[in-house]
Amino acid sequence: MKIKTVALIGMGAVGTVYGSLLYKRYGSNFAVISGKSRKEKLKKNGFNLNGNTFYPDVVSEGDSSIKYDLIIFSVKNYQLDKAIEDTRSFVGKNTLLITLLNGVTARSKIYSAYPGNKVFYGLSIKIDAIRTENGVTNTSDGEIQFGEADNTVISEEAQAVAGCFDEAGIQNIVFLDMIRMVWKKFMLNVGVNQVTAVTRAAYGKVTSVETNLTLFREAMTEVLAIAKASDIDLREEDIEEFVTLMRNFSPDGKTSMLQDVEAKRKTEVDYFSGTVIEMGKKLNIPTPVNHVLYCIIKSLEELY
Repeated sequence: MKIKTVALIGMGAVGTVYGSLLYKRYGSNFAVISGKSRKEKLKKNGFNLNGNTFYPDVVSEGDSSIKYDLIIFSVKNYQLDKAIEDTRSFVGKNTLLITLLNGVTARSKIYSAYPGNKVFYGLSIKIDAIRTENGVTNTSDGEIQFGEADNTVISEEAQAVAGCFDEAGIQNIVFLDMIRMVWKKFMLNVGVNQVTAVTRAAYGKVTSVETNLTLFREAMTEVLAIAKASDIDLREEDIEEFVTLMRNFSPDGKTSMLQDVEAKRKTEVDYFSGTVIEMGKKLNIPTPVNHVLYCIIKSLEELY
């Protein structure tokens, strides 16, 4: 099995980095999927990465009869319902789907929409892309981690996706337990994204400011408690790994949620602390730190 055609929906910071690499490799066999209202503007303006503009094909629902071999979802969580509908005419019976969305709810939502297709868990880690009005800048492309829930035996489809990423120069790895990896990144997002959003701290201030570090750890500890109660393999040492990770990030880099707050865009707080609060109530686990972070970030959105 070999992937010959690829489409991506969601050309934010992460999507632009990986879209550029896929376009270089696949050319006219790569496309960006867009809603009809934005299609012509995107085709005209292209996508700018590190000062270079590239112009992939941009397609909208119903444009053609092509069914892509692989479709990558890289939108924000609150855009997912529309993205699912925008991709519908491009999904064939053998189309592989992968989500790079933050949080722990996207894969099940995509699978519910396309139950006959293989839908991979996925995430992007260690990427430092920043989105501005003039385009996207980055110095590290990071790595895509993906796979099925259990990859004790790596499926032919997963091997095909890995081959596609390899050919495009995208670092990738199929983990044995992708549920653990998705929840691990969820725990990191709940900590670092939300703390930086309310404090306006760049990466370099997450661990060097003691009160930021306290919030970072405590927000993640609430996720850890929920994961343990849900039989998901998260560990105390994962928290300390993330503390070390933040100390090695570019000190002036910013999380996607801080970028959203500074640009006065809608955030994904409902899918971070909102999800933590909801799961905590169901499991009777207190989540006071995430409750406060949620209230502050929702207040910031109302004040834009």
